[in-house]
Parts: sequence; C-alpha cells; structure tokens
Amino acid sequence: MKIHEYQGKEILRQYGVPTPRGVACLGVDEAVAAARSLGGAVWVVKAQIHAGGRGKGGGVKVAHSIDEVRAAAVEILGMHLVTHQTGPAGQVVRRLLIEEGAKIAREFYVGMVIDRDAQRVALIVSPDGGTDIEEVARSRPQSIHTWRTDPVAGLTADVAASAARQIGIPETAIDEAVVVLQGLYRAFVEKDAMLAEINPLVLTDDGRVLALDAKFNFDSNALYRHPEIVALRDLDEEDPAEIEASKFDLSYISLDGDIACLVNGAGLAMATMDIIKLYGGNPANFLDVGGGASREKVTEAFKLMLKNPGLKAVLVNIFGGIMKCDVIAEGIVAAVREVHLSVPLVVRLEGTNVDLGRKILAESGLPIISGGDMADAAQKVVAAARNT
Repeated sequence: MKIHEYQGKEILRQYGVPTPRGVACLGVDEAVAAARSLGGAVWVVKAQIHAGGRGKGGGVKVAHSIDEVRAAAVEILGMHLVTHQTGPAGQVVRRLLIEEGAKIAREFYVGMVIDRDAQRVALIVSPDGGTDIEEVARSRPQSIHTWRTDPVAGLTADVAASAARQIGIPETAIDEAVVVLQGLYRAFVEKDAMLAEINPLVLTDDGRVLALDAKFNFDSNALYRHPEIVALRDLDEEDPAEIEASKFDLSYISLDGDIACLVNGAGLAMATMDIIKLYGGNPANFLDVGGGASREKVTEAFKLMLKNPGLKAVLVNIFGGIMKCDVIAEGIVAAVREVHLSVPLVVRLEGTNVDLGRKILAESGLPIISGGDMADAAQKVVAAARNT
C-alpha cells in the first residue's frame, strides 16, 4: 500500500524528523489560502500522486507570489501527470501540497528497504539526492552506500553518524542527521513499511537538515495491525480492477499485454508470465487466486480479466495441491458460462484429481483448449491470441 507525500511527512514528524511546513489541498482557493496561512515569500506547489518523478513531469512548481501559487495550482490540478512510474497514460492530479520554500545548500538521498538475503533492514544513502535513485544506480553506482542494521540493536547512533558522514553531511549537522535517520528507521519498523525514502534530504543554507520529500510503501499483509495506515488509503490512486480484486481476496495487477493469466500461487503466476513472454506473447495481468479458490472466486477472477478491452486470449494454469483440479475445473466451467467468454481459453491442469478435472472440461461442451504442460499451454495461448 502506498500513501501520499504529505501523509508520509506526517508520519516522519511523529518520529522527530523535521520537514517543511505544508498544507494539503483539494482546490485552487484552498491552495491560495494555504500559502497565505504559511506566510513567507516563496512556496512550493506539489502534485500529490502515488508516483515519483513528479518534478520532471511538471508536477512541482516554485511560486514567488500568491498569484503564482494560484497559477501553479490551476495548471497542476486535474492534469494527467506523466512520470517514469505512471506509464504513458499518466495519473490525474486531485490533490496538492503547498509548502514553505527552503534555501537548499545540498541534497542527499536516504532510503530503507528489507534486504531479504541478509534478513535485515538496509539503510541506503547517497550524496546524489534529488534525482531518480535508479538513474544514480545505473550511472554512478559507486555513490550509493548500503548499511545493514542489526535487528536487535536497530539503527544505532554510531551507524547513523557514519552513514551521514559518508555522504558528506558536515560535522555541524551530524547530530540532526542522526535524528532523521533513526526516526526514519523507527517509522519503517514500527509501521511495517516495505520502502521508506527521503529524496531529497537537504542541508539548508543555515545548516538545518530537512526531509523535503517522503515516500512510504507498506506491507499489505501487516495492515491489520495498522488501522491508522489503512485510513490513509486513497482509492483514486489505485487501479479500479485491483481494488475490486482485493474485495475477493485476489492478488491482481494489471499489465499492458493481451493474454490474461489465472494461476494459483504467486511463484507459478510469475513463471506463467515468463513463459508467455518466452513464446512471444504479452501477459495482460498477474492474477493469483490462491490455494483455496472457490467457484465464486474463479468467476470473479474471470470477470476482472474480461474488463480488459484489449484482451485476446486467456490462460488458466493450475497446479492442484491444496486446491483439487476437479474443483477448479468445475469453477472454470461455471465461470465461462456465466461471463459468456468470447476469447480463446487455454487451460493447463496438473496435480490432485487432474484426470477428473480434465474430464470435466472435456465434457463441458465449451471450446476450451487443453494444454499438456506449461510450454504447450503457453504456445497454444500465444497462437490463439495472434489468431483472434
């Protein structure tokens, strides 16, 4: 689950991390009123969407007067902001953050993720802040430094100070930097985050350390422990199909291909998408129905897949372990009849009661193409999509 920048900064402030003063707004008049309430001579008008690269896309404007705040708000609100993370269609801007300006001397990158190999939280820092960290990793990997925290001791003051010095934060600001890094670490751990970024973390002209941006992604499996995080969810920023999928406990992610995939198990789903690509096709979605899918769940999964207007074929790839093949076959037959499937359907079944499952499909009277193994099924669905 993702949240907006202004929400991320509210969390950071709870953990003692200093940020510029700012006000979230939904309209132009609110933006003007926010700038007046903040006072000062310089404001930053920032689009609030769940994507990075907003500045490059025209979603961040510096204003030197109230009139410029109004003009920037008019320009940004309602725009389809296109960044490297939104795709070509962009994301509609429905919210703004009006923030006081800051005199920036230097910019740094600070982030935290889970290093699964080390089974520790990894603190990632770089002196090259304010730019895409992915680009820094490609062009200047030597400027990225990683510190793996001890899960018992946490991020100690000594480690935080060493990381701050490594990226060039001056000695006079080390204590403030330690507060920021330790605060970010506590927020990351206590809120069950998967990603936490401050980009940029800045040193101001007067020597203060400020978080000028905030990005948090949270572990969806831990949200039951955090109703305060769930309350921050903005459904306008999410794919409607993915929202619908979550209602039926389906793991669904829309992609830009034309071959829909219905699979049980995340690993098998990834392998299915890979093999479709291997044989020249393009998957339209990631869809994991889980280990105990009911007939109703399979039907809802088909309905989700068919909402894609560019769909040309469907591949169902099931390994019957916990979920028996005859049960899933009955669900497929019922779903196809209910949704009036109009594109080719390839089904590959393997595992418990597979012979019975295949018999149910064969005797259904439906035009279902049987796949012998994953390779055979992938080749058949790619050929079917090309001929649609």
